[in-house]
Amino acid sequence: MNILIVEDESRIAKRIERITRDILGDTLQSLKYANTLHEALRFIENNTLDLILLDLNLNGDNGFDLLTTVVSESFHTIIISAYKNQAITAFEYGVLDFVPKPFNRDRLEQAINRISTKEKITTSTIKFLAVKKRQKVQLIPMEDVLYIKGAGVYTELFLKDGKKELHDKSLEKLEQLLSPSFERIHKSYLVKMAEIKEIIVESGSKYIAELKNGTRIPIGRTKYKSIKEKWF
Repeated sequence: MNILIVEDESRIAKRIERITRDILGDTLQSLKYANTLHEALRFIENNTLDLILLDLNLNGDNGFDLLTTVVSESFHTIIISAYKNQAITAFEYGVLDFVPKPFNRDRLEQAINRISTKEKITTSTIKFLAVKKRQKVQLIPMEDVLYIKGAGVYTELFLKDGKKELHDKSLEKLEQLLSPSFERIHKSYLVKMAEIKEIIVESGSKYIAELKNGTRIPIGRTKYKSIKEKWF
């Protein structure tokens, strides 16, 4: 795992680094420390990452200025901050976890382990998905997303207006972040359940979810029973 710690207090950064190395052991490939917004952005642009551990107060700079950029990237973000009142907003932007300061090892380990266990955020309040548009970041409201299709290490967002947007996170990572209103109905699809108009059974044990806009999406055989129960 490749990790970037973004924290302006060196004492806390060293503690986070020590605990992280202890938690991950040999699975940790690299760990970098940045104490300014500019240094962190420069590192992100030039390196491959799996996780950022981000403070929201960076020598007077607002960590949200970094967060609105990095949530469009392929990696996960965990906030470590004393600003507990910012937790809901952070989750709305799509962070994996919010660890309030002061923190202990167990709480940080719980957050980091969410990546390897692929634990879903059951209380997700995510309101946006960030996509890169002409070297800028555009926030797509979740209410505009009908379904999401896996496209290798990326995903395709299909919107109410018929448009399609490419997102840098994989389907597995987005599944962790999205609210229960979205279900993984197939290995390649996440669908907003409220958009399903009908569940169709075709010959050859083929299962189809027909959306309100007429789109037909396959349902995995192993998922059919649970999806039907949740839909009803």
